[in-house]
Amino acid sequence: MKTISLSKLIIAAAAFLILESCGPVIISSRPNYPVPGWFYPHRVINVRYVYFPEYTIYYDLTLRNYLYLDNGVWIRVNTLPPRYNHINFRHAKQVRVDNYFGDNIRVYHNDRRSDDRGRRN
Repeated sequence: MKTISLSKLIIAAAAFLILESCGPVIISSRPNYPVPGWFYPHRVINVRYVYFPEYTIYYDLTLRNYLYLDNGVWIRVNTLPPRYNHINFRHAKQVRVDNYFGDNIRVYHNDRRSDDRGRRN
C-alpha cells in the first residue's frame, strides 16, 4: 500500500514540476495564430488588449491586429504602416488592458484618458 501511494506522490510531483517549467500558458480563441514574440505574460492571464502609451497603439490579442490613432480615427490593421517600423515592442512600455473586452477601443481609450487626466501629480 505504501508503494502505491509513494508512486502516486512521485508522479504527482513530477507532473507538477513539468507543468510549472513549461512557461506561460496563453488561452486563445485562435490557437492557430500565435501571439507576437514581444508578448510574454509569465503566467495565465485574461487580457484582450495590450496598450503602448508612448505610441498610442493597442494590440488586440483576440483578433491579432493593431489599432492606432490616425487623424482622430482608430485604424485596425494586421501590420503597422512603415512609419512605425522603428518601434521595438519588446522594449516599449506595455500596459495590459485587463478590464476591457469590448470591440470599440475608442470608448475605452477616451474613458481611460479622461481618468488619467484627473490623476496627474
